[in-house]
Amino acid sequence: MSRRVVGALLARIRVGSLVVVEGRRRSFYGAGAPTATVNIRSPRVWPMLLHGSRGLAESYAQGLWDSPDLVALIRLAARNAVGLDRLRAGLAPVLAPLRSARAVLARNTRRRSRRDIAAHYDLGNELFSRMLDPTMSYSCAIFDAPAMGLSDAQRTKLERICEKLELGPQDRLLEIGTGWGGFAIHAATTHGCHVTTTTISAEQRQYALAEAERAGVGDRVEILLEDYRDLRGSYDKLVSIEMIEAVGWQHFGTFFAKCSSLLEPDGAMLLQAITIDDRAYEVEKASRSFMNTHIFPGGCLPSLEVIQRNVARRTDMQTIHLEDLTPHYVTTLRHWRERFLASTPELERIGYDERFRRLWTLYLAYCEAGFAERRICDVQMLLAKPLYRPAVRGANQPRGERLNTRAVV
Repeated sequence: MSRRVVGALLARIRVGSLVVVEGRRRSFYGAGAPTATVNIRSPRVWPMLLHGSRGLAESYAQGLWDSPDLVALIRLAARNAVGLDRLRAGLAPVLAPLRSARAVLARNTRRRSRRDIAAHYDLGNELFSRMLDPTMSYSCAIFDAPAMGLSDAQRTKLERICEKLELGPQDRLLEIGTGWGGFAIHAATTHGCHVTTTTISAEQRQYALAEAERAGVGDRVEILLEDYRDLRGSYDKLVSIEMIEAVGWQHFGTFFAKCSSLLEPDGAMLLQAITIDDRAYEVEKASRSFMNTHIFPGGCLPSLEVIQRNVARRTDMQTIHLEDLTPHYVTTLRHWRERFLASTPELERIGYDERFRRLWTLYLAYCEAGFAERRICDVQMLLAKPLYRPAVRGANQPRGERLNTRAVV
């Protein structure tokens, strides 16, 4: 029965074609390009697929199905998701009370936030050091040239942020979301500013402290182990690089209000954020998906409209610059996936088993396909307080605007 139900859903493919191979049986759905293939290894997969992306991921982790090209498969699914989106949107009002109750039970308290962050970021520096570049940047890089390597692209991203914020030795910079310290160390080293950065991952903090000392900027980089909601003080500039996704949809307003309160009246904030389509946000925000259960517990992607609404309602900041980085994330994720898979023997020796490898391979392919099909996007936004005045340059424009003529201002 489960096979019939899944088959009926696959029969709705309107763009591209899918081949499902199960033993000697080959079933064809749709027609034309793009194409993808799924190899079914066990009939146990069919009932699991009825549980959406969570079932898809769990069955793949168990080895119940495979594909010669995971990215192509997920891109095909994304192109045919319109009908499913409409169905989910229609059910949204019916499911709203259940989602509200779940939101109350899963409030992003400080304790829960620490637990959720640890579930991903404390998986081990051995893992991330093999997947990421030497800066340990776990966010979208910027590939200014086709042949640019991952390390150069990450340093380009770090410098782009510094330039947009016009950082200098006089600036007191606050970073919310330390990661492994890559941006804080870059800003202090190359622009001479004093950086206060905060994380709620003890493992990341220890790594960042050691790296700051090694780089010779331990006196200019202060690394806190504090929730952003507990921060105090006043800063000239603020940066948050792909941290807002862990805030929780109930707390987006709290996040922006806190950021605004920490800035001087002439301050500016650079936000790099992964966003979801405005039309999908209400359905996705409280759903239980593969990503927010198996990879980023408690995570939620904001939409651009939600960001702008909360900035307008909870702060006195304005958006003065917006740059779309989405195509760069496709390349970034491809690099991460290749590095991760190339490190399989080493990772297995230190305890990362086959199930983990398959789950993370799917995660990286899933994200790459999502950005390639623009189901999700990545942006840099420059938000300014009322008295902020950018340095006057040749064309009387803020430096950030001159960096990318395709930017939407």
